Parts: sequence; C-alpha cells; structure tokens
Amino acid sequence: MRPNLDSLTEEIQQYLDAEHFVTFRSESRFGSEHHFIVWDTERIPDFRQFLDCASKLGVRLIHFNQREFTPEIRHESLSMLEDADLPNEEKRDLERRIEEYVIYEGFTDAIELTFDFDGRVYLFELETEWCEEWRSLLDEIEDALPDFDEDAGPYGGYYSNN
Repeated sequence: MRPNLDSLTEEIQQYLDAEHFVTFRSESRFGSEHHFIVWDTERIPDFRQFLDCASKLGVRLIHFNQREFTPEIRHESLSMLEDADLPNEEKRDLERRIEEYVIYEGFTDAIELTFDFDGRVYLFELETEWCEEWRSLLDEIEDALPDFDEDAGPYGGYYSNN
C-alpha cells in the first residue's frame, strides 16, 4: 500500500472526468444513518472496477472524500492521552508513538468513493497502512479513557470503524 494516497486521488479524479461522472466532493458519509454495501478492496483494490459497476447501473453521481492527516488530529490524540487512565510510563510510550506520526501530516491517509443506488449506499475505501496503525493506537488510548462515549467515536467519526 502506498504511504500517501495523493497521487491516487489525482488519478481517480482524472478517471472520473474522463468517464463523465459527476463528482461531488463530500464529507465522509460514515456516521450517517446509511447502511453501506462495502466493496472488497482486499481482493479487488482497483477503483476503476468499482466505478465501472456504478456506470453499468446508470449512476453518474459519485461522492468523493479524501482524508488528510492534520496536526490537529495528532494534537487531539495527545489531549485524549492526558485523560487516559494509564501509568506514566505507558503514557510516555504512547506520546512518543503519537509524535512519530508528525511525518505523515499533510498526507492523504484515506480515500472514500460512494454512490447511491436503489436505496443503498455503495462504498469503496482505501486507507494507508500507517492509517490503520494510527487507528490501533487510538484504540489503545480510548480503551483507557474513563466513560468514553462509543457512539461519538474518536474525532466525531473522523476515522471509520471498518
């Protein structure tokens, strides 16, 4: 997997334009009340096949979301860590691990394409490996937080639970 999905984002946009899709640059659709039908990116990671499926169904509108790893995300995780019920040594270790992610600031960590058809939302999502590792790190912190509201999720649903 690529460490940064910026070039793939450009490639997807060029393909959408060439195939005459209407691109709606949206916020992530996770966190909405929709039931998602998820494309198997493990076995078929090529976005073109997902978009060809939409085209064959007559769908022209594609929701396109690109997530960027920002300094605010890292800083918010440090704030969460302060509230975590952990021994100081574990907190220092987690803080060090969080600080290591400074090298990814400004990078695209995930791409989400969705389309609606027959009352359902179809989803294609790619994440970098480091994004998956970052979510595992957040899970460690969340597990140590007192009375964490699981419905809200970290960062208001910024990262999906998939």
